[in-house]
Amino acid sequence: MRLMSASDASAKANGNPLLVLGKITSILDAFSLSKPVLQLSDIREYTGMPTSTVQRLVTNLTSQGFLDREGDAYRIGMRMAYWAAPATRGMDVVDILSPLLKTLRDTTGETACFFKAEQHYRVCVAMADTRHALRREMHLGKIIPLHAGSAGRVLLAWSPELMEAVLRDPLEPITDYTITSSEELEVAVKKTRADGFAITVGEREDGASGLSAPVFDSAAALVGAVTISGPTLRMPLETCEAWVEPLLATAEHMTRLIGGRFPGES
Repeated sequence: MRLMSASDASAKANGNPLLVLGKITSILDAFSLSKPVLQLSDIREYTGMPTSTVQRLVTNLTSQGFLDREGDAYRIGMRMAYWAAPATRGMDVVDILSPLLKTLRDTTGETACFFKAEQHYRVCVAMADTRHALRREMHLGKIIPLHAGSAGRVLLAWSPELMEAVLRDPLEPITDYTITSSEELEVAVKKTRADGFAITVGEREDGASGLSAPVFDSAAALVGAVTISGPTLRMPLETCEAWVEPLLATAEHMTRLIGGRFPGES
């Protein structure tokens, strides 16, 4: 029989440290770029913890700089930004975002990619390939015209100058569903910006579907588009629509991870 050490006794008296850390993580996860300021009631509703527990932990987190007080509400503390800076210092954006692509791949089962704009094309700069035997061809460095597919739609929606440049040239068809009309493309791009994401089926490749969302930097400038893609057989429109929420959550997580913010946010 093992005797309880002083540290074990202390942990028992003060509560399980891992359990406390889990509660703290839950509180911090309640904050997002779309909801940066929360009341205690908001935190309680998100975490499902008792009011007394939320009040105690929030008070402690505020005293340690994890949270900052803003009137009767709270936001993530500026001290957190100081601690977070070394985590990404010297790392390429692609290296920072790649783990989140793997998580998105594991969540949906389909290929997750990150695209950046290069002249009138989009280039796949990072990806987590599906584990399904049946897959649509995609590889790092693949170049695709910007007017075809959901990622191109997103890259154009937040890059007006790039949109103007693309419209100066003919929009060549890739499949029967590729948009080749300037007017139709403008309408589709405006809808993408209004929705905050894009879903396309069969535009860049027959029998392929995709949905994409934007990722922004600290100046609210577009960094690139995160995309879920795969065979329409597994990704009909209804499935794509069901995956909008995890897609947007990933895009927001990526934006936060690189210290970014969405256009219009201070």
